[in-house]
Amino acid sequence: MKRAFASGLLFTVAAISAGAQPSFVGPPPSAAPVLDASQRRAQYVRRVDEVLDWAAGGGNAKTDDPAKLDLAMISARIVRGQDLPGCSQRVIEMMREPGTGPFWMFPAVGVAYLGRDRLTPEALAAIRTAWRTTRQVRGDTENHFVMYYLSLYLMAELYPNEPAETWYSGRSSAENLAEARSFILHWMDVTTTVGQAEFNPTHYIGEYVIPLLFLASWAKDPAMKQRGRMMLDWLFAELAATTLNGVLRGPNSRSDEGSIIERWQAMASYFSWLLFGNTPPTAGYSGWGLYFAPLAKNYELPEVIYRIATDRAGDFVQRDRARVRRFWRYSDETSPPVHKTNYLRKDYAVGSTRGGRIDPIQSHVWDVTWAEADPRGKHNTLFSLHPHAAGEVLQASFTFYPEPMIKGVTFEGKPSYDSPDKIMGSSPYEQVFQDLDTVIALYDIPAGTRFPRINGFFSKDLVEVSEDPSGWIFARGGGAYLAYRPLAAYHWEKYLHHASGWARERSDLGGRILTSPHLKNGTIVQAASAREFKDLAAFKAAITALPLTFQLEPAPAVTLTTLRGRKIAFTYGQIPTVDGREVDYTKWKLFAGPYLNAEVGGRKLTITHGRLERVLDFNTVTITDRVR
Repeated sequence: MKRAFASGLLFTVAAISAGAQPSFVGPPPSAAPVLDASQRRAQYVRRVDEVLDWAAGGGNAKTDDPAKLDLAMISARIVRGQDLPGCSQRVIEMMREPGTGPFWMFPAVGVAYLGRDRLTPEALAAIRTAWRTTRQVRGDTENHFVMYYLSLYLMAELYPNEPAETWYSGRSSAENLAEARSFILHWMDVTTTVGQAEFNPTHYIGEYVIPLLFLASWAKDPAMKQRGRMMLDWLFAELAATTLNGVLRGPNSRSDEGSIIERWQAMASYFSWLLFGNTPPTAGYSGWGLYFAPLAKNYELPEVIYRIATDRAGDFVQRDRARVRRFWRYSDETSPPVHKTNYLRKDYAVGSTRGGRIDPIQSHVWDVTWAEADPRGKHNTLFSLHPHAAGEVLQASFTFYPEPMIKGVTFEGKPSYDSPDKIMGSSPYEQVFQDLDTVIALYDIPAGTRFPRINGFFSKDLVEVSEDPSGWIFARGGGAYLAYRPLAAYHWEKYLHHASGWARERSDLGGRILTSPHLKNGTIVQAASAREFKDLAAFKAAITALPLTFQLEPAPAVTLTTLRGRKIAFTYGQIPTVDGREVDYTKWKLFAGPYLNAEVGGRKLTITHGRLERVLDFNTVTITDRVR
């Protein structure tokens, strides 16, 4: 994540003091749904209080060392009424060298509002002065824009009727408010009609829902307050429908190496724990998650969303649309559509997009993720990709000078971007089709392309791995059987991992990369529950008996009858067919499935679980609950 904006406000996990054990080091929570509403709310409040207590000093900072306080700790202490004089003094000190950009802006907004009646006049004046003297950089991505404008909107409401010279922007309070409101409404309109560009992000969900909670809590305009609440429901409903026991899987528009291999290791897991209670939180409550806690009790998760996350009747398919990050060059479309498929079962889930260019650096196109009772430290996933890296692709999505793009990216928190053995990113030469729990990924890489190879990730946690004479590779992950069929010759390499976005050294965490150095290539993966077969040998026999033909010339093509009895024909550059019928992507809705449904352009989401129904209608800015 691009957090240099925070100007020293980055959160680091400190030693845990004696006392109550935080949930991120305790035993995993039960995945069983809590059906009693009052009990569910009480458990939610206890989790919120756990975060506040930890942030205020219970395990995060020493009360007698105010120099360690950051704005997250100060926010928690304000809510707790703890050491308010010390908080005021620390705010004054921090505002002498304020940060710039959205990652500084929204924490500062939180302290300004929470401290209105609790911090000293001098501390509040210091915050206000910072918004006059320090230019705020807007950033260049969807989450940056959302944080920037939601922060500016709330500060302009907090300080209304003030002249242009009192703002860094050189605009009056009214002008700042109008500009911010215009963008916020535009972003909500785009999201509810054609979807997000940063869809299903592993970490950036926090950068959306935290400022949206601020808006829902503090906006003076009732309609804006309602919109904030509705967008929270919208984003949390999608999180609920795309998680497996609270763990977000692929596909993802924005991610990192850590949360791609260890699917649980993402800020999304913190929000699953907080809202659904069905997975452990990440260490330190994901740092930025601390900013949600001071106002978390203002939000009440609708029961229908909670049920989707924790109480599913059986297997289901969700087919949704999103959009590609905006193209500035080399495209006839500004933001082409993204078509997402997710198939979720009790033991595993399969998710994908159609491939191609999505986000140039941090996208994750497809995977099979299996369930783990305790997902911490488990690399419970399988996938392949073309490790593409090119200046032209970066130029399509970024507007700065092209010369430093490839090397510059590796020094801005994405060190693996220029590595041939990387496991993250999209490629214009990858096309993917998924039908239930079958994935076919085809690759047709032009000669001369950097990194002419396919990387298949094989986890350290796979067991009973065997390379069959038929060409299939078999394994078991948790309660799932997996069959992986490379379409060209390959060899094995050790997987080496960047410990963080800024790490230069790589470590051996276990796992291997199946490397296939052929330009025309492909991967087939078929998953199944171990419950369906007597043993792995029976699964192998079923897979090797499936009718399968493929070719690599002149273009990669596969014809396969899947384990579910469906005949797939998929050729690179052509529309796939299932049982002889072409897949018509033009008819895909914004959301389509048993739980979430919305029309493209509709500005309305219907959330359903059993007889429960909640409708978020941005045309009328209304929420309607029904028991059908």
